[in-house]
Amino acid sequence: MDTLGIYIQIPFCSSKCSFCNFSSKVAPSNVLANYLDDLMREIDLLPQLGRTPWNRNNPTHLLELPVDSVYLGGGTPTLAGGEGLTRIFTALRERFRFQPAPEIAIEMTPDSADRDLLDSCRALGINRLSIGAQSFEDRELRCVGRLHTAAETIEQVRRAREARFENISLDLIAGLPHQTRSSWLHSLHQTIELAPGHISTYLFEVDEKSRLGNEVLHHGDRYHASAVPGDDFMADAYEQARALLLASGYLQYEISNFARPGFESHHNRKYWRLEPYLGLGAGAHSFDGRARWSNERSPADYAASLDRGELPIFERRALSEQEMMEEFFFLGLRQQEGVDLDRAASRWGRAALDSWQPQIDSLLERGLLESQGGRLRLPPRAYLVSNEVFQEFVAPPGPSMVLFQHQDTKTPRKQIQ
Repeated sequence: MDTLGIYIQIPFCSSKCSFCNFSSKVAPSNVLANYLDDLMREIDLLPQLGRTPWNRNNPTHLLELPVDSVYLGGGTPTLAGGEGLTRIFTALRERFRFQPAPEIAIEMTPDSADRDLLDSCRALGINRLSIGAQSFEDRELRCVGRLHTAAETIEQVRRAREARFENISLDLIAGLPHQTRSSWLHSLHQTIELAPGHISTYLFEVDEKSRLGNEVLHHGDRYHASAVPGDDFMADAYEQARALLLASGYLQYEISNFARPGFESHHNRKYWRLEPYLGLGAGAHSFDGRARWSNERSPADYAASLDRGELPIFERRALSEQEMMEEFFFLGLRQQEGVDLDRAASRWGRAALDSWQPQIDSLLERGLLESQGGRLRLPPRAYLVSNEVFQEFVAPPGPSMVLFQHQDTKTPRKQIQ
């Protein structure tokens, strides 16, 4: 039986990090309070999913699925405080049917949750903390605009354990300005010493959507861009992380994610396995098994839709069979377990699967894929070139499958959360 994941977007932070390419922003407390009011209105309007211009696959069935995961991201959702989080969960439990013992996760920075707030989170059923450590070198943290210190991260983990949180995840970023092999190894060792159940290691993404990335692309020196290490460093840092974490008892279950057995992110696996999830809040994305849709990205446009008594949906795309199979491969291959070809044949037919055989054979011959027991997966040596592999499963753009697009906003961003 299908289950539902719910993603709640709180796109506000205490400060904007220079490496951030999300749509979060710094805003006064009254803006956040108004946003929570808007979020309540969106939840109230969810039955409209059955009365949209693009009602094709009855997306209202999502509202009937039992919820087994909730993820609060952003932004820094702990800025909502205990009262704001209580409002969110009261509304969710009134609207949805929750399975026993769902995974309920919240992102936080190390300076955004005191003991009282952690106790409130526990009382609300939150049982997984995703803490954005990013680095354990204070110089690296300061130069990208992080407000916390390495000592505060250590203290946050201590407070979380005092509040009886067992499922704790720490995030690290390789490739920050002024990062060296020695400082990266220090961050890794300090993370392992804290013994979280889950560790995510990301490579700094150089793109124009962040201030730092844009500066690097244009060869500038603002935001310490000239001190960002190069590609060779990034590759070495990734391999060092893999070696240390695997030797310390962590399993690499996805390209960027490591966990002790039983601490894998249940919610994030929904994305990689094409399972249904519902995104709430400005910029949130949803998937019902056949179509993807996204909310208005800016909080102002999001609120304006709700003011009109409408769900704040910006765009919906019905996926073709080919697009579904593309996603099956390039999302599923992110996982260490890879993809089940028999499952693909059962879902889309053997002929449809056979059409991908030339790409599969080529990648197998080049050692960029391996096959075992009816499954395809990336060998570890291909992790660093995974984007090259995924590109093999993306066909040139065809005719648009956009079924609905709000006309008062900018061109939609084609992205998957």
